[in-house]
Amino acid sequence: MVWRVSTTLAPTKVPASVHRAPRRRTRVLALPEARWALASLLAFLAALPLDLGSAPAWTYGPLYALAYAAGGWEPALEGLRALRERTLDVDLLMIVAALGAASIGQVLDGALLIVIFATSGALEALATARTADSVRGLLDLAPTTATRLDAGREETVPTAELAVGDLILVRPGERIGADGPVVDGTGEVDQATITGESVPVLKRPGDDVFAGTLNGTGALRVRVARDPADSVIARIVTLVEEASRTKAPTQLFIEKIEQRYAVGVVVATLAVFGIPLAFGADLTDALLRAMTFMIVASPCAVVLATMPPLLSAIANAGRHGVLVKSAVAMERLGEIDTTALDKTGTLTEGTPEVTAVRPLPGSGLDEDALLALAAAAEHPSEHPLARAIVAAARARNLPLAPAADFTATPGRGVTAVVGGRTVHVGRAGAPEGADTTVQVTRDGTPVGTLALTDRLRADAAEAAAALTALTGTAPTLLTGDNAPAAARVAAATGITDVRADLLPEDKVEAVREGERAGRKVLFVGDGVNDAPALAAAHAGLAMGRAGSDLALETADAVVVRDELTAVPAVVRLSRRARGLVVQNLVIAGTCITVLVLWDLIGHLPLPLGVAGHEGSTVLVGLNGLRLLRESAWRSGPAQEA
Repeated sequence: MVWRVSTTLAPTKVPASVHRAPRRRTRVLALPEARWALASLLAFLAALPLDLGSAPAWTYGPLYALAYAAGGWEPALEGLRALRERTLDVDLLMIVAALGAASIGQVLDGALLIVIFATSGALEALATARTADSVRGLLDLAPTTATRLDAGREETVPTAELAVGDLILVRPGERIGADGPVVDGTGEVDQATITGESVPVLKRPGDDVFAGTLNGTGALRVRVARDPADSVIARIVTLVEEASRTKAPTQLFIEKIEQRYAVGVVVATLAVFGIPLAFGADLTDALLRAMTFMIVASPCAVVLATMPPLLSAIANAGRHGVLVKSAVAMERLGEIDTTALDKTGTLTEGTPEVTAVRPLPGSGLDEDALLALAAAAEHPSEHPLARAIVAAARARNLPLAPAADFTATPGRGVTAVVGGRTVHVGRAGAPEGADTTVQVTRDGTPVGTLALTDRLRADAAEAAAALTALTGTAPTLLTGDNAPAAARVAAATGITDVRADLLPEDKVEAVREGERAGRKVLFVGDGVNDAPALAAAHAGLAMGRAGSDLALETADAVVVRDELTAVPAVVRLSRRARGLVVQNLVIAGTCITVLVLWDLIGHLPLPLGVAGHEGSTVLVGLNGLRLLRESAWRSGPAQEA
């Protein structure tokens, strides 16, 4: 039996107090597989007492025929289509076995096989549909309309009509209609649907918000930064569904041998039938044993062992903001035994902050005055260092004087007239240690310096420790930044292997060096200048605040929400998936072996063989779907598969 899984996102688990979006839930009888299985079951149950009660055959015969037709027509059709393409579908083996049983007078046993077979298929379809419900529920989170502000006017428009650059108003209690930065207003936003955070996050001007998240008490004005069809929530759905259409190497290997195995089962079935018959066995007994053998030897559970765990893991990771692009990538993530990390944008936030303000003696300025002077000159600039300086002044609530005659020269800094005096702010030569140093001059005279440092992620040390525990080896830091800056980050995160001043090609060589040593390297970068290393590694994982196009093209997976602890979490999840694949193969192999030996050595009743075969198939499928649960993401370190 072929298990057709459409992987999706599992529903996000949040506290009961958090507002939930409406959840769609597929009704059982909405599935055609369930309706046909029910019809087959009802016909069988109506025929059974008549058959056992020795009623005339014409009373229960049509009911059995209806049970065969309702439960078997679809798999028979699929099997014939596969046969026309010169492949042998295991579904067809089940139908042949049922018809073979009926041909020797075992109509009841054949009907029972069809009913259990159809019921098993309905259960599989229901499990698939219930996981698909979560994707549709996620899409329901994004509102269909938004309030667009145009020249002071408010108009309600469909979110699909929003364009990049539009300004939208999000009132208290409304869901945000598009991804973008807040340009005005302050409020708490419930981001559980995107990030899994159970506590609302305070959003101020400049902070990014996501479509589908719930605004709290404050009114926000948001500038649309991304087409609604390309929002984070839409990307999650699209990438996870695309991943469901890929196949992992283990699955490809199983499919490669499946056809040969199925042909072998047919040949063995003929032998099980023909050899005893040649030695004088009863025709009915020989054919019944052969039909039972065909059923229990079919590789349904083996075929199903691989993909449900991997696709469930992809769905769970997607729900937590990690977009794994394929089943191949999910399997490879669990194989890594070495990690290499970029610094800027990965271990650090990629945004500088002012760490020291140093007025020069004789300048007549204290720290606040120097910072206010530099911030006033930098205020019109969009440079990251300028934004950091202005942010530091605002954090101290310093008033900024208006700047006139502002000019910015790339590589040299900015110049402006502040309070009637010419102020220049520019880099002061080489970095001091791990810092970037900015010099402030007034009327051509240096008056002080500011030190800025790239801010370390709060979870960097925790993530590095978790990766060390998972792989048994501390991560390597690969950065193009200077050695002092790299050493500062390494010391803060517990990393000892540091390689600084690297060009992109140097990072690629470092990754390949590990591969040549027999290691399977996971490279984690920001997806821009790290693209070559992401492509060269055994598995590449990009830190992308909203998943940059380059990251999506190059990396095997993207951490949407920039949470570094998601890296060891997805590696653990992948290892659990690989562990479940092995577990499923053991379960499937054991069941097939026991049932086949029972049939060949002893006497395995056909109904019991059917129950054992279909039961193991359903068990293996449901075992793989366990990874959709919230606990699968937050569990402790997984053992090697």
